[in-house]
Formats: sequence, C-alpha cells, structure tokens
Amino acid sequence: MKFHMLSGAIVALMAFAVSAHDADAAVTVLGNGLPASCFQIAEFGGDAEEGIQTCTTALESAAMSTTDRAATYVNRGILKSRRDDLQGAMTDYEAGMKLNAKMGEAYVNRGATLISLRRYQEALSDISRGIALGSKKPEIAYYDRAIAREALGDIRGAYEDFKKALEIQPDFERASLQLQRFHVVRSGEQGGA
Repeated sequence: MKFHMLSGAIVALMAFAVSAHDADAAVTVLGNGLPASCFQIAEFGGDAEEGIQTCTTALESAAMSTTDRAATYVNRGILKSRRDDLQGAMTDYEAGMKLNAKMGEAYVNRGATLISLRRYQEALSDISRGIALGSKKPEIAYYDRAIAREALGDIRGAYEDFKKALEIQPDFERASLQLQRFHVVRSGEQGGA
C-alpha cells in the first residue's frame, strides 16, 4: 500500500503544527486548592495568564505530594504553551519530568511544544515515550505523533497514528479531518493524488 496526501496537505500540516499545543493532555491533581485549580484551568480552559499565576502560587506555597508537584509543573507548562511561551513551557515540562520521570503527559506535552518549535525528530521521540509510559489521553498522543511523523516525511506512520487516535476517540474531529487528506493506494493500482 502507498499513502498519498491530497493537494494542499503540506499547508494544512503547517497550520496544524503551529497549533499543536491545542491538543494538550493536562495532568490530574486530586483534591482542592491551588494545584487542583491549576489543573482545572489547564484541562478545561480559562484565562491562561491567570492559570499561570495560580500554578506558580501553588508551586511556591502549597504543600503537595511530589506527584502533584510534577503534575502542577506540567499543567503550568501547558498554560505557558498556550501563551506562546514555548521555552517557559519546556522548562516546566522538564521540571515535572525530574520529579516524576514516568509521567507520560509530560513527554506528550513537551513533544507538542517541540512540534511548535519545528523540532520534529525530538517531538517524535518524546511523544513515543509518552505513549509507552501510558499517557492518560493516548488519542492526543497519537494525534501529535502523527503531526511529527508527517513533518518528517513518514506519511504511512502519520496515517496510522491519525487512524489510531480516531479509533481511541471516535468523535475526535481533528483526527477525522486529518484522515480525509489521505488517499490509500493499494500496490498495483494506478493513480493517486
């Protein structure tokens, strides 16, 4: 089988790559208080700047477990990414990883930020690691990895990852739209876009 992208796909790829941080995987923080508020804003939206302040206050003053502290760094990184503070986001993801190296969401989110920085090979590596660690939102991980794969010229891998994201979450509209750009040509068939 051969995979072809329909015309205009490269332009679409770049548009989606620039907005890859729209597909984030916030890390759950249990309980109440500032760390939970930080999570809520990262997960469900809200004012990113206010969320960054909430997360920062939580990190500076709240007593929390190492796991919740790592999650709060990742959630603040998500909010920084939404504000296009990509280096700040990277710093926060790495701080979260130092505290909990087995948190798949940290790798997936750092990978999404690396996509925005057009560092696709590093993004592919991070997102694959996040998947292997059991990211809690694998549909986002596969979607982001598909973007990195497509940017690296791995059209078949991108197709498979978009397809996997849609299998995991059948109502994942962005993955469905991405799959519409592909045309599968079986060996021996003529044509293709």
